[in-house]
Amino acid sequence: MFDAVLNGLVAVAAWPAIGYLFLGVLLGLWFGAVPGLSGLVGLAILVPFTFAMEPAPALAFLLGAFAVTTTSDTIASVLLGIPGTAASQATILDGYPMAMRGEASRAFGAAFTVSAIGGLLGAAVLGVSIPLVQPLILSFTQAEVFMLCLLGLAMVGSLSGNSVLLGLVAALIGLGLSYVGYSENGALPRYWLGATYLLEGLPLIPVVLGLFALPELIGLAARGSTVSNVPRERISSGIATGIGDALRNWWLVLRSTAIGAYVGMLPGLGGSIVDWVAYGHAVQSSKNNENFGKGDVRGVIAPETANNAMKGGALIPTIAFGIPGSAAMAILMGALLIQGMTPGPEMLTTRLDVTFSLVWMLAIANVAGALILMLLARHIARVTFIRGHLLVPVIVLFVFMGAWLANSSIGDWAVLLLFGILGYLMKQGGVPRPPLVLGFVIGPIMENALFITNSVHDGLDWLARPICLVIGALIVGSIVFGARRRRPTRVQATEGARRAHTGSDTQRGQTDPTTALLATGLLLAASVYGLAPTFSWPADVGQIPMLTFIPAIVFCLAALWHSVRELRQARAAGSDIFPGRTEMGEAGRLYLWWFGVLAATILAGQLIALPVFAALYLTFRGGYPWWAGLLYAAGSVSFLYLVFDRIVAVLWYPSLLFH
Repeated sequence: MFDAVLNGLVAVAAWPAIGYLFLGVLLGLWFGAVPGLSGLVGLAILVPFTFAMEPAPALAFLLGAFAVTTTSDTIASVLLGIPGTAASQATILDGYPMAMRGEASRAFGAAFTVSAIGGLLGAAVLGVSIPLVQPLILSFTQAEVFMLCLLGLAMVGSLSGNSVLLGLVAALIGLGLSYVGYSENGALPRYWLGATYLLEGLPLIPVVLGLFALPELIGLAARGSTVSNVPRERISSGIATGIGDALRNWWLVLRSTAIGAYVGMLPGLGGSIVDWVAYGHAVQSSKNNENFGKGDVRGVIAPETANNAMKGGALIPTIAFGIPGSAAMAILMGALLIQGMTPGPEMLTTRLDVTFSLVWMLAIANVAGALILMLLARHIARVTFIRGHLLVPVIVLFVFMGAWLANSSIGDWAVLLLFGILGYLMKQGGVPRPPLVLGFVIGPIMENALFITNSVHDGLDWLARPICLVIGALIVGSIVFGARRRRPTRVQATEGARRAHTGSDTQRGQTDPTTALLATGLLLAASVYGLAPTFSWPADVGQIPMLTFIPAIVFCLAALWHSVRELRQARAAGSDIFPGRTEMGEAGRLYLWWFGVLAATILAGQLIALPVFAALYLTFRGGYPWWAGLLYAAGSVSFLYLVFDRIVAVLWYPSLLFH
């Protein structure tokens, strides 16, 4: 065993493997930092470059890139409130409020420190757990997978917003959105509105970017100021403080590492919920948890530790059993096969040195990535002090092109803009967005798991399985804890205006009573629309949507009654019942700009439409001189061409003028 560990280290440290490892780290940091790109996209792009390489350099290159995407994805989550990847959604809840307080450097210091620790310990868990976890993995049937999905939804729904009821509504609506397209069982198209584009379902990246990125862009454009609400001269805490926070919370780091590593082992599920499980655990296990969701550094430490430790856990079923733990692991398994290595018992016997080389690659890459970002953190944090109008065009470029990578279809932008409207209404109305995204991601997994469970078991006897009972108790406990933790407050004009200005999902109380009523009514209408056709569908196709939308309607009606009551209370108190009307007007104007980008793309393509938007927005909306707009546009063209045309090799829209 010791010889295999040593041989694995020698293979990684030898040239050119170590060089390719660091090259992969640099590329992975970039893939994680740009919203819309991810470890999955990065691996898909980089795999063809490894075909002619030797096994050690090829795997070092790929694992170096894959390991650090959940480290650099913190940048967008903290600075902009946009998840860099799906694994950084929980980080937004406390990371973005910290940036708005001018504490981005502190958040980075804590996040990058625990990312290194979590990745390092996760790799160690991988090294020692392979022979130990086989019984655990094999004991998880589809019944346990379904219950674990429910636990993730319960945790997110009860902890990420200002209301358990609204959180559960959002989670159920997310499940409903996952049913768009062909059903998991029965091959019947559902909710596709006659659009061929929707037969394969809604694409994840445009949905997530629409829900999170566009509402924050609207807020940034409406304020015209910086992301930080605190002047730079008032900032005292920084990277060293964040490192100290991470070290002081060492016990939370260790627990989150265990959660990340062992939940990450669950094939197809771990990466979807691991950060939420760790965040929920941090909230529930903390005595003073009233600041979670308002900028508590522990809300950054827990998910960032877990999502990096998850990488080591996700490799275990891939290597030991040939079961890819995620789509990215499926790509990595393909790379192993290309290099002549078959995942399975062979990797634990005759190829044990290769397995330990993967452990070393993960460990070295995580530490290197965290150190690089730590050196750059102070400079990155300065983004929060740049005027908003300078940031909007470049963020629009990343967001629109990130959404385009989903299917290279104009439908991707239509989905982006549509979910931008939904996300804005949810944000202003106090409806948490993270539960919707999680429900959307794990919906197909839940549907398939429940279908198989019902096929195997007679009735509901599977609920009596020991692991299901334990998970069921955790679900009930999460909802009860979330309900007790909530402290409802009456809507007041000053508080509503303040929260509308900060734009946080996580503040207590409704953000805007009128918009809350509108958002809840929209979700109710969507639930009724989703339920209507289920009665005429076959049982294997309509049962799961029916079980989703019936409680969604009940919860929506309860939430609607609550919104009406709060609206009446605000009116009786003489408060402004629609404090967000000014920003909503800005949202309408910004959407006109984006519709212009859409029309210009159809006419002339993205290489012209996006730079022209940047120049015009900067000149007419930002008030900058015309030459500044031209320089911005020239930089946008260069970036689009070099990155998305030359490197990513994106399929551009076949415009009418330049087809």
